[in-house]
Amino acid sequence: MIKSLPKDKQLILFDGVCNLCNSSIQYVIKHDKKNMFMFAPLQSDIGQKIINTYNIDTKKTDSILLYSNEKGLSVKSSAALKVAKHLGFPRNFMSVFYIIPVNIRNWVYDYIAKNRYKWYGKQAACMIPTPELKSKFL
Repeated sequence: MIKSLPKDKQLILFDGVCNLCNSSIQYVIKHDKKNMFMFAPLQSDIGQKIINTYNIDTKKTDSILLYSNEKGLSVKSSAALKVAKHLGFPRNFMSVFYIIPVNIRNWVYDYIAKNRYKWYGKQAACMIPTPELKSKFL
């Protein structure tokens, strides 16, 4: 579906104005030793295309999506855990949280997502990647 996404990459869609989300993306970039992730704000054209294709209700899911042309879409806690799984030791141990039922994981995830602007703040505009990071963003 996303022709500009290489076959061996996964796309992390994030809230581009959220300080917590932007910090999380910086963290993933720093620890993505296998260079398997690319990034785009949910507010971007690509983000909107995926949201519309998968009929995502942005009132219920508005903070992180993980997309791959081969594997489709993961949302909320499942997306976060799939990302962590690929970030190497010790972050990959976060996979242990898969034993928690998805509705409980997503309740915690939704609680944090609902309060992220209040706790971490919000930017006026989406993050603009540095020239060194530009190739990681669609």
